[in-house]
Amino acid sequence: MEPSSTPADDAPGADAHTYRMPLPRLTLTPDVSHGPLDGAWWPRCDALELELPSLVDLLEPEPEAVIRVTVDPAGWPDTPHTVMAPGRVIAVEPTGPGSDAHIITLDCGTVGRWVLLVVPPEEPPGTAVRLLAAAADPENPLTAASMLALADAGRPVGAAGEAE
Repeated sequence: MEPSSTPADDAPGADAHTYRMPLPRLTLTPDVSHGPLDGAWWPRCDALELELPSLVDLLEPEPEAVIRVTVDPAGWPDTPHTVMAPGRVIAVEPTGPGSDAHIITLDCGTVGRWVLLVVPPEEPPGTAVRLLAAAADPENPLTAASMLALADAGRPVGAAGEAE
């Protein structure tokens, strides 16, 4: 039998791709945030190991940067301690007692810290879009919990809705 230089029929080709989540649904405050949030993220599912790599890729351009993420494990079933992403390992830590369950904090090596409202994946699109916009408003003083409570009650969220 002669050696072959062709790959086996079942081996992935050089142009094979692994599945990657679409770009994250994300809004960020322009420039520097003045409120309690830097924006909002609306994940497509509650599997942090699937959602986190695309979010981190968007927020931290340096592949070698150290990334630490803090989340409330109650919002993420089977929360991993680390998430593997192409070219990086993301450390995941649980929040402390009394923390807001709908917050994710990303400490990115070269760009600093991001505190984001996590819009629940099952949130209706219209409500989710309003939450994304309100969380990115630098004039919005509301916490993530307050914004979600207002949205659940069908009331306006954000700086304008606060006064009503």
